[in-house]
Amino acid sequence: MNAPHDQQSATTAFAALLTDEGAALLDAVRDVEPAEELAVATRLRRDHPVGLVSAALAQARLRQRAVAKFGAKDAARMFFTPNGVEQSTRTSVAAYRAERFRELGVRRVADLCCGIGGDALALARAGIAVLAVDRDSLTCAVARANAEALGLDGLIEVREADVTEVDTGGCDAVFVDPARRGGRGRIFDPEAYSPPLSWAVAAAREAPRAALKIAPGIPHDAVPAEAEAEWISDGGDVKEAVLWFGTGAPASHRATLLPSRASLSAARAAMPPDPAVRPVGRYLYEPDGAVIRAHLVADVAARVEGGLVDETIAYVTSDVARPTPYATAYEITDQLPFNVKKLKALLRERGVGILTVKKRGSAVEPEELRRKVKPQGPGSATVFLTRVAGAPTMLLGHPLKPVGQAATRP
Repeated sequence: MNAPHDQQSATTAFAALLTDEGAALLDAVRDVEPAEELAVATRLRRDHPVGLVSAALAQARLRQRAVAKFGAKDAARMFFTPNGVEQSTRTSVAAYRAERFRELGVRRVADLCCGIGGDALALARAGIAVLAVDRDSLTCAVARANAEALGLDGLIEVREADVTEVDTGGCDAVFVDPARRGGRGRIFDPEAYSPPLSWAVAAAREAPRAALKIAPGIPHDAVPAEAEAEWISDGGDVKEAVLWFGTGAPASHRATLLPSRASLSAARAAMPPDPAVRPVGRYLYEPDGAVIRAHLVADVAARVEGGLVDETIAYVTSDVARPTPYATAYEITDQLPFNVKKLKALLRERGVGILTVKKRGSAVEPEELRRKVKPQGPGSATVFLTRVAGAPTMLLGHPLKPVGQAATRP
C-alpha cells in the first residue's frame, strides 16, 4: 500500500484530471503513441503543469490498455489506476453477473471491494442500485468519476470505508471481490485474500443473496457446502469463478460460456463419474475450460457418446460428430506416437504450413515444436500433444466445420 503522503499526492493529481484543464489535456493526448510521448510532453509542459501533463499521459496509456476489457467507447471516457486495469472484471463477465442478480430480483447491491467500479457500473446498467465500498481514497475517487462519466452516478453511491465495518442491511444482496494480488503477485490461498474468503462467506450467509468472486483455480474442497460454484469463460478463456448464495441451487457446480451464455450445471451430490477411457475415434472434443474447472467433462462425454483418451486428460473422443457449445470438435486424421521427425515428414507430405499446436499432458512447448517441424505449404492442421492410454501421442486433425461447410483436410 502507498504511504499516506504518496496516496494523498496521487489523489490530488487525479483530481486535477477532472478539471477543465485536465479534460482538455486528456483529449489532447488521447491518441498519442508511446514513441511520441516525450515530444508531446515537452510541448505541453510549456503551457501546463508538469505533474498534470504526466498524469494525463499516464491516464491515456491506461485507457488504451483498458479497451480490451471495457471496449473503446467506455474506456475513452473512464478513469483508471494501474491496479484497476489489471484487476477489473471484463465488461462482458460483469454484465452477465449483473443480469443474474437482476433475474434473482435484486434491487440494491453492496459492492464490497469495488475497485474502480467496473462491477458497480454493470450492476447500475442492469437497473440495480449500488453501494460501492473501498478503503482506498484514490480508488474511490476513480470509481466516483467513472459513475459520473457514464451517467450512472444516480444509481451508484461510493463510500470510502473498511468493508468489514460497513452495514449492508439496506441492501438485498452482497457482492464481494477480495483482492487476490499482493506484493509478490497472485495470491492462491483463499484465506490470504483481502478480506479473507472466510469473512466474505460469513458476510454472504447474512445476506438474502450474495456472490463472491474468486480465482478459478480454487480447490473444490474450499467451496462452502451451501454455495453454487460457477466457473465463467469468455471466448474460450476462463475468467473467474463465483460462489453464489441464495440462488435456489445450493451445493452445485455450473459452467457458463460467454458470449453465448450456454450453461451446464449439476448438483455436487449427483456429479456423474469420470468417463471411461476408450480408443481414439474419428472425432476429438476439447471441453471449454469452465467445463473442466467445474468437473463437468462427463456431461460433455455423454452428449457426444464418447470417452476419455486418457484417465488424466480432459480430451473426449467419439465416433460421432455432434457439435456442442461446451467443447470444440475436431476430426482426427492421424494418430502416431510422439516423434518429431515423423510429424515433420507427415506435415511436409500434406503441405501443411499453418500448424496449430495444442497440448494437454505434454511438456513440449508449442513454439518449440513449430521451430523443429518448420511447417511449409498452403494447408492447415491442428496437432494435439497428449497422452493416449498413458503413452505420449500426437493426434493430427482439423476443426469440425458446421453442417453445410466443407472441411479443409490437412
